[in-house]
Amino acid sequence: MHDLIVIGAGPGGYEAAAHAARLGAKVAIVEKDAIGGACLNVGCIPTKAFLRSSRLYAECRNAAAFGVEIDGLSFNLETVVKRKDRIVATLARGVDSLLKRAGVEVIHGEAKLASKNSVSVNGRTCPAKNILIATGSRPAVPPIPGIGSPGVLDSSGVLRLTRLPETVAIIGGGYIGLEFAGFFAAAGAKVTVLEMLTQIAAGADHDISSRLMQSLQKQGIEFKTSCTVTGIDGGALHYEHAGAPGSLAADCIVNATGRAPLVDGLGLAEIGLDFDRKGIRASDQGKTNIPGIWACGDVTGRRLLAHAATREGIVAVNNMFGKPCRIRYDAIPSVIYTHPEAASAGKTENELKALGVEYKKALLPMGVAGRFLVENESPSGTIKVLVGARYGEILGVHALGDLSSEFIAAAAAMIEMEMTVSDVEAVVFPHPTVSEALKLAILEAA
Repeated sequence: MHDLIVIGAGPGGYEAAAHAARLGAKVAIVEKDAIGGACLNVGCIPTKAFLRSSRLYAECRNAAAFGVEIDGLSFNLETVVKRKDRIVATLARGVDSLLKRAGVEVIHGEAKLASKNSVSVNGRTCPAKNILIATGSRPAVPPIPGIGSPGVLDSSGVLRLTRLPETVAIIGGGYIGLEFAGFFAAAGAKVTVLEMLTQIAAGADHDISSRLMQSLQKQGIEFKTSCTVTGIDGGALHYEHAGAPGSLAADCIVNATGRAPLVDGLGLAEIGLDFDRKGIRASDQGKTNIPGIWACGDVTGRRLLAHAATREGIVAVNNMFGKPCRIRYDAIPSVIYTHPEAASAGKTENELKALGVEYKKALLPMGVAGRFLVENESPSGTIKVLVGARYGEILGVHALGDLSSEFIAAAAAMIEMEMTVSDVEAVVFPHPTVSEALKLAILEAA
């Protein structure tokens, strides 16, 4: 009998499996597709490889301002795809090595819960003291007529393109849609984003969201917010915007309406597990309603982020093996890898207002940090800090500007450790770095 069987080898699953094995547990992990999950194979890593190439291309087009002149510039999507494939293959080998070093048994096949304490895979029933469900998510498919037609690509389909389309229509203005919009626009395509909500980057602080849209509009990306897509017919997309019908023709239509938890075919209903289409209900310790069955990552529908899944998986393992632990969702950072990047941790201003929390805030240009001006010829960036009105504890940090993804972890640590403005005063930030904007904004909020 295994001490733990993990279903799903994405970031939440494979990190949890390795962690449990290092604690001395007998562990197996089951994966029906590629080791590494969606993040490594068709999500986080491939999209960032695409974005790196398109951003470099855009930088080269504007390099004259930095004193660098380039002739004969072109964008080769086939080469971009090949580079992406090499990176994914390298990292996949790294995950394989991680599991082997930890002593985790890897089972390739489709798993289903045979009972509350056993898993069926490849015709074999495997008993386990604990089962961790980490099956992840898939691209959501909204009920739009024609959304399933061959000409409509989801996030995985975009990564297989070998020719750059001239015009692109993207359904969804969340982080997936915005990152693909940035990629296509930087590579030279004309891009239109259609979002049904009143703002893009739903869930982001409003100041950051509105400034991000303004910045992307300057790059030539067109946005239609409060826009409902009513149907797709061949290369034509039909919608209602501001109460009026409209249509848009595009060489490429991308469905970027989010992701849906993978809960089908696992036998969850048969054993009485508490779940719905939004995911498996799990506590901040990873517990489900059935003792011995745990869940982490996108399948819970809570924070659809790879690093959140990893933390949830490790928290679940710690709790199942007697080490009390929980995840603090307020301290989980998030990043939208557009140009400029948008990074955040903690509460937004609207969330604090809804909770009735008294706070102080500071809103500064990222250009207060000299390094930001060095890195950006036409600087576009803002940093917003929210602190408690009484004690000065760090409640939220929201930044718009390249390299913000590299210092947002510091903000998350401040929130996790419940640091105050006076605590941050004693922290020395290296100079010159973009991260100095974070300290200056925190001190400004006092």
